Amino acid sequence: MKLEGRVCIVTGAAQGIGAAIAERLAREGASVVIGDLNVEGARAVAHRIENAGGRAIGVGVDVSDRAQVKSMIQQAVDEYGGLHVMFNNAGFNRPMRFLDITEENWESILRVNALGVLIGIQESAKQMIAQAGGGKIINTASIAGRQGYPSFAPYSASKFAVIALTQAGARALAEHSITVNAFAPGVVDTPLWEKLDKDLMAIGDSEREGQAMEDFSAGILMGRPAQPGDIAGTALYLASPDSDYLTGQVIMIDGGMVLV
Repeated sequence: MKLEGRVCIVTGAAQGIGAAIAERLAREGASVVIGDLNVEGARAVAHRIENAGGRAIGVGVDVSDRAQVKSMIQQAVDEYGGLHVMFNNAGFNRPMRFLDITEENWESILRVNALGVLIGIQESAKQMIAQAGGGKIINTASIAGRQGYPSFAPYSASKFAVIALTQAGARALAEHSITVNAFAPGVVDTPLWEKLDKDLMAIGDSEREGQAMEDFSAGILMGRPAQPGDIAGTALYLASPDSDYLTGQVIMIDGGMVLV
């Protein structure tokens, strides 16, 4: 029970990677707050955790709205007494061909994926500093934060920003014994990729259902896309005392797609 007595927030956790992380943290003894725009989905994950003997609540949150993020953190404090680990995991993508990218597309993706991470780091750090006991902040980056993809250009920019914010946050918060790290998935078999598959077909980047995932997965050394559970183990490591001396780092969890 590596996280017994720890309070963790996971945003974007109504499904996919976030849900898998939340459930893994709870199995290790954490009290988990699941934040998502999809409040019913967040509550459903919380119910699953509780039915398995864990402790969790689901709350609605728009991570790009500072007031809502502060409210979510306050709910964690009110319900469980503090905040020790913050996962800034919420994010989305809306593919467009490079020459067709609009200001609206750029701004909507960067607002959630980059500004949302900045707000999450800031507000969780303020709570951790007030508690005076240090803490851990973990951000979800991507292989798209290591190299740009033409139909994912705003998404790639947002994930490059996540890596920059991880490094900047690590430098800013080390004096408070707060570590800031990130993990970078590759192709993960989640509802996000199901939507991407349809979106890429719609803009002509693929011709048939499932092709996009097959094409992106072709270079994975491990020979298959990840499942959400493949990500959860590294997330647990970053949340646990085992990673206390690690900060400002991005751990690739992509099965060997991008070697850096």
